[in-house]
Formats: sequence, C-alpha cells, structure tokens
Amino acid sequence: MALFTNQDALDYHSKGRPGKIEVIPTKSHSTQKDLSLAYTPGVAVPCRVIEKNPEDVYKYTAKGNLVAVISNATAVLGLGDIGPLAGKPVMEGKGLLFKVFSDVDVFDIEVNEKDPDKFIEVVKAIAPTFGGINLEDIKAPECFEIEQKLIEALDIPVFHDDQHGTAIISGAGLLNVIELTGKKIEDIKIVVSGAGAAAIACSKFYVELGVKKENIIMFDSKGPITKDREGLNKYKMEFATDRDIHTMAEALDGADMFLGLSIGGILKPEMIKKMNDHPIIFALANPDPEISFEDAKKARPDVIMGTGRSDYPNQINNVLGFPFIFRGALDVHAKKINTEMKIAAAHALADLAKQQVPEEVANAYNVSNLTFGKDYIIPKPLDPRLITHVAPAVAKAAIETGVARRTIEDWEEYKAQLEARMGHENKLIRSVRLKAQSETNKPYIVFAEGEHFRVLKAVTELIETKIANAIVLGREKKIRKIAEENGLVLDHIKIIDPMSEAYEEKRKEYAYKLWKKRQRKGLTFDEAMNNMKNYNYFGLMMVEEGEADAFISGYATKYRKVMAPAIRVVGKREDVKVVAGLYIALTKKGPFFLADTTINTDLNAEKLSCIARLTAEEVKKFGVEPVIAMLSYSNFGSVRDSEKPHIVSEAVNFLHKEYPDLAVDGDIQANIALDMEARDELFPFSKLYGKKVNTLIFPDLTSGNIAYKLLNKIADAELIGPITLGLKKPVHIIQLNSSVREIINIATIAAADAITRRQKK
Repeated sequence: MALFTNQDALDYHSKGRPGKIEVIPTKSHSTQKDLSLAYTPGVAVPCRVIEKNPEDVYKYTAKGNLVAVISNATAVLGLGDIGPLAGKPVMEGKGLLFKVFSDVDVFDIEVNEKDPDKFIEVVKAIAPTFGGINLEDIKAPECFEIEQKLIEALDIPVFHDDQHGTAIISGAGLLNVIELTGKKIEDIKIVVSGAGAAAIACSKFYVELGVKKENIIMFDSKGPITKDREGLNKYKMEFATDRDIHTMAEALDGADMFLGLSIGGILKPEMIKKMNDHPIIFALANPDPEISFEDAKKARPDVIMGTGRSDYPNQINNVLGFPFIFRGALDVHAKKINTEMKIAAAHALADLAKQQVPEEVANAYNVSNLTFGKDYIIPKPLDPRLITHVAPAVAKAAIETGVARRTIEDWEEYKAQLEARMGHENKLIRSVRLKAQSETNKPYIVFAEGEHFRVLKAVTELIETKIANAIVLGREKKIRKIAEENGLVLDHIKIIDPMSEAYEEKRKEYAYKLWKKRQRKGLTFDEAMNNMKNYNYFGLMMVEEGEADAFISGYATKYRKVMAPAIRVVGKREDVKVVAGLYIALTKKGPFFLADTTINTDLNAEKLSCIARLTAEEVKKFGVEPVIAMLSYSNFGSVRDSEKPHIVSEAVNFLHKEYPDLAVDGDIQANIALDMEARDELFPFSKLYGKKVNTLIFPDLTSGNIAYKLLNKIADAELIGPITLGLKKPVHIIQLNSSVREIINIATIAAADAITRRQKK
C-alpha cells in the first residue's frame, strides 16, 4: 500500500510557501542601526578585512556553513534525464535533508548545461560563494570527469553523493557483516549488478576497505564486463575481469556478496542458492530491489540483506552519510573530502550500529528494540547520534591528512557543540551528567517500577554510561524475562523482590520503623506492614534508612500516589513550608526553570516565597544564577480586583526583605517578564532591570501545568522533570509513561543531587 498519493506529493510541495526551503536572516534587523550594519555602510568593514585576508571570509560570512547542491538533472534517480527545471524539487529536497540532519545551509543550483567542460566552468565560477559543493544527479561517465576536475581546481570539498554516499553507507554495512560472519574482507568475492556511478564508486571503495579488485565481477546491461569486451570506457575497464564468465548465475556460484545498483527483479532465488554461507545481498534498485527481501530470505534463510527501502531491515540510505560528512568537513574548513575521510565515515557508521540504540529511534521505526545483528548492521537514518559519531570522525581524518585549514583541540566540546546545534543536548544537563560520571563511588538509585521495559532500558543505559548504580524492585522472573525478550543486559543491576520470602524480615523491620515514625499520626503497625507490600513504600524506606541514595517512581503510578508516601516516609525539609515541582524547559533561547508545575493548587504568600527560594537553590545547582519572575496577570499592582496578584506581591516583598541579593520581582505578566527591553522601559525600578529572566514561578498549579505543557507541544521545548523540591532526600516522580530519555534525565539529576548531599555531609 502506497504511503501517499500523487496529489499528496503535489500538495506537500505547493501548499503554503511553494517549495521546501527558504532563506532566513541570522542577525537582528529591526532597527535602522541593524540595517546599516547589515548592508551599507557597515558591510564595508568586513569587506575590507576579507580583502586583506581572504581566510577571514569564514569568520565574517556564511560561507563556512553553506553548501551548493548543483545538478544538470541528467540522471535523476528513477526518472533519468528530466532537465534542470524538473530536477529542482529533488535539489530542494537535498537541501532540506542537509538542514534537518546536520544544520548545513544549502543553495540549490540547477544548471542548464550538459557539456562537462562548460558545466565545470559554471561551478568553478560560483565556487567562492560556498564552503562545499555537492554534485547531484549527473549521469555517468561524465560525473566522474566533472567531479575529478573540480576537486583538482577548487580548494573546497567537492562530493558527488550518488557515487560516494552509497559507497560509504554500504561499506559500513559490509564492515559489520564481515565482523558478524567471521569472513575475511580480502577473501570475499563480490558480484556487482550495474556499472554506473554508484556501482563503480562502491567497488572502488570496497577495494579501499580491503577487498581485492580481482575478486569483483561487474555486470552492465550488456553482460559481464570482461577484458575482451570492446567499447568499454576507462571507468568500467578498471573492473574488467579475465575470468571466463558469461552469466550472473555463473558469477554468483561461490560468491560471498551481491551488490545491486541496476533494475528490479534481475536476481532470481535460484541464483543465490549457490552463494557461500551467510551471503551478503545489497539489492539497492529503487523502488523495487533486484530481489525482494521475502524471496531472498526464503531462498537463503542465512542471508544478510540490505535494500534502499525503509520498510525492510538495513536500509542503505545516503542520508546516513552526506549531511554528517559535509558537517565534519565544513567545521575544519577542509579543502577536499579525501579517501581517508570517507573511510573514517564508514567506520564511524559501523561502530555506531554496535552501540545500544536509543528508545526514540526504535519507536520511530515501530520496533521494541534494535540490537546489532544481521537485521541491524547499519544505523537508522533518524538516529540523533549520527552527527556526533560521523562528523567528528570525518573532521579528525581531515586534520590528520592535512586537508583541514583549522584544527579541533577539544573533541568532547566539539561533540557538545554539534548536539547543541541540533537541539539534541544542552550543556545544562551535560554538566550534571559529567558530575555524576566523574564520581567514583556511584550513588544507588532505587527504581520502584522495575517490571516495565522503559524503566529497565533506562537503568541499563545509566549503568552503561557510568552515571549511577541501580536497584530495581519487582518480581525477578518477570524482570529477567523482559530483559531477555529485549536484549537488555542486567549485569551490575541489583534486583529486589520485596514480596519474596527473602525480604520478609526486611519488610517487618521497615514496617516497624515507619510505624514508630508515624504512630502519632494515626498509622497502625498492621497498616505499616501492609504499606511495605507496596514497592513505593519499600523503595522509599531504603532511601530513608540510607540503604540507597535516591528514589524514582511514577512511570505507571499516578503522581499523587507516589508523592503521598514520599512525604510520609522521607518527609519535608525542616526549613520549608511546602513541597513543589520544577520543570526545566530547554529552548533555543536557553534553559528556563518553571515552578510550581505539579503539586500545589492553593498557595498563600508564605508558600509561594518558599517555592521561589527552593527553586533558586535548585537553579544554582545547575551553575545558573537565577533571575526570577513571580508571575501573575498583573504588573506590579496594576490589577487590584483579585487576591491573586496581591499574594504574589506579598511573597515578593518577603523575598526582597529576607533575600536582598536574590534577583526576583513581581507580580508581573509573563510576556513582560520575558521581554527585557519592554520591561526595562516600563518598569526601570524592578530588581530584574537589565537581567534576562530564566526562572518563572507560577501562582498556582493550574497556570504552571498548562504553561509547561504548551511549551512542550507548541514551542517544541524539551522538558526535564518534574524535579521534586523540598524533600529531605532525592525523591523524584516521573510522569506517567515517560520516555527512556526522560527517565535518564531525572535519574542523572538525582545522582548528581545525591553526590552533592554526600559531599556536604
């Protein structure tokens, strides 16, 4: 069944702003001064600087992040020679992929010229605009000549993705198949169906990886490419064989690998039955591969297969390569993309496929789990880790081979910059993670809901990344079954079943201590014993008794059903009046801290000021100086017809008196609080004057809860939380059905908090 209709495709490209890409300004442009700096006369200053030192063009212009996608559309995939106008949607699409996957800006350029020499001259003439050239959809053999001459003539990367993209991605798959099967790359025999740009580039690249050229047999539309054939161009002649081969079936007898870059259905099931054990079939014809996945599996159950399609395992998709290869090349101002950089990209892709796959990637492809094996030999295109694995590998190879104009000293910082560029990470949570990882005596975190896959997945990642030690509560048999079904390794994870006979005495001990603590609050011993059958109570008692350092629950339990036991067992700090919930919103404008978003429905001035104080303490733990706006629908008493603004202003007065150095003010409306220019003009007396607000205190649960959920869905902010404030020990209650990433974020914060508390003691 088709994913879309023809009309769907036309609507996608035409509705709203036609096309798929646009140019947007990156500097302010709202005042006359801005415009004078952007163009005349201010623009003359960088022009003169660049004239004296041309390398400064990377410093003062967008050249270093700008790639040209250039084509004459003589070989558009599946469409052929359709001409530059018809090819424009393809080039725009390539630009979109560059931006989405690696934040590389693109101008698509369609050239109405088929003569290779004239095409080359056009590209050379416009090259100063760009930091790199991506050649696209140019037919063979002209594409080889065009690329080579441009590489020789220009001092920026020139990359024909139709050739090298497929080569690098399939090469990564080949490296992993070799590892899985125990074959030796120098011994494998390969049959190639197709002799165009991609087929020849793949064959050349496999040789660079270690395949022997004499072990490759290539077929074009006329049959096997042999040395006695006439009329072969020099590119095909490079892979001409002197073996007496007449048919593909003959060539496949005893072969290890079939690479298809030709037409659908050309490879028959009977042909692959005589291939060696664990045959490798990369059938990359689109939309129909040379042999269907089903037919190949039926004929050879031991086959390891890749296609160009997303609905089968091991999609060999060029988007795994070009965005990140250019990203790495651009970031070191590379003069070219050489063989070493391509090999580095292939090895980086191969290595990434062997690492544990994030939950969001598995979810995107509707599978419960992805693990390295014959159905997962290359990463998925939506894996957010690609940019931090491939781009640094390419950049490092460029530096080591002397084609980089600039070097990178701190590779971890470079990876952090890449993550921030893509919005995948934030230095805020990264600093907390590094604190937890640097501690040798890792804190123990109790997870009360160990019988859930996401919780277990998060726990295994916490152990793997050396953030914390973990204790999971639940029935051990069920936990181990979940782990086995999903390929999770439970080494170094302590499993406790509070209901088992082994913990009967521990339940009694905990029940007695809880009863002693709350007997004058109406709790009977029998009730305390019954509470210990609840995983939340049991886990909280572990923390209370010092047998664990932090507690996390809430994945499958309503918030208040965890909060109530937490207050009863662990209790509030002596110096606080109220427990509150804090969310961190990670946005392109930086992190914002929001409280109270989860607990309190009715707040008086005393409690509101307490929440502000607790929030300020927490914000400082992240290395951020809090600038707090106490929100309302009023601005400094502008509305007096309700008690709410009065409560806020009363809380602010208390904070000003007791904590005079704290940057806090209100009552104030949210829009004014976040608009520093307007706020300073209207209210120059405010303690927020000249400061960027980063912390928002809401007057009640209703407004806070609505605000953070709107931020998440409308502004696409990543939320971390809720972080519980005001309890004596690190106890955090995650949202129902939290993602693995959300659980890990909270656990990381809990681990860092536990370390800080331990250090203070």
